Amino acid sequence: MEQASVELRDRLTAHLQEVVRERDPERAPAGHSYVRAYLCKELSRHGKLRLHEFDHNERKHQNLVVDLPGTRNDRLIIVGAHYDAVPGSPGADDNGTALAVLLELARAFSEAPGQSSIRLLAFDLEENDRAGSRAYARDVLQRGDPVALMIALEMLGYRDLTPGSQRYPAGLSYLYPNQGDFIGLIGNLRTASTMRRLACTIRNFVPCELLPVPFKGRMLPDVRRSDHSSFWDLGYPAIMVTDTANMRNPHYHRASDCIETLDIDFLAGVCHGLTAGIRTL
Repeated sequence: MEQASVELRDRLTAHLQEVVRERDPERAPAGHSYVRAYLCKELSRHGKLRLHEFDHNERKHQNLVVDLPGTRNDRLIIVGAHYDAVPGSPGADDNGTALAVLLELARAFSEAPGQSSIRLLAFDLEENDRAGSRAYARDVLQRGDPVALMIALEMLGYRDLTPGSQRYPAGLSYLYPNQGDFIGLIGNLRTASTMRRLACTIRNFVPCELLPVPFKGRMLPDVRRSDHSSFWDLGYPAIMVTDTANMRNPHYHRASDCIETLDIDFLAGVCHGLTAGIRTL
């Protein structure tokens, strides 16, 4: 294995060791605060951290924001991952893997900017009907930020090579592989060409499948289950990057969603692929 890949694996694992813990804001507030503080510290290494505050159930919550300039500052790509988890689960895949990749994207694009400006977000309360990303998307719309694309990172590190390990919503099983060895891109129709470009690059590192969906995904409710749909609902082009959650991972929303169940080589491949792919956009 190349030294760069070994170092990436080590960094991803180190991030996971910090963020994988119970962190529901109501039921596990100490873990939630610890993970938020770790993300603030790590994101601040790579850019100026801003806090986006929003109200939910009469309490203040925070999304974490870092802007990394590109060579074209009239074009903005938002990349987000949620940092809360469901009660009773340490959330290794959901969504610790995405947080680890988000931090590595911060490292990569602060060291070598891409064409587009990159805005990295750690969203709170995705597990609460996407409260954090809905609040942020509304603010983006009001400000008129030049958002060319939103990418939601949602569970990136579970792989199962067993035939029959991959399931799908009704009607899709005839179109896609039956083993869970790929990363999926799910986007609204406005992102169809972008998904093809992104998938082409990601496939240099891991298998990748894509699914364009019409009507904001309302005909297939399973494809709406992350922060990208907050942006779909306001008309933005948005893509979810996912290992397909409970369509593959038996530990989804369970106490068994721990680091030992993850495939770190697969996660590192996804991280390499996303970093290279976003550079082409």
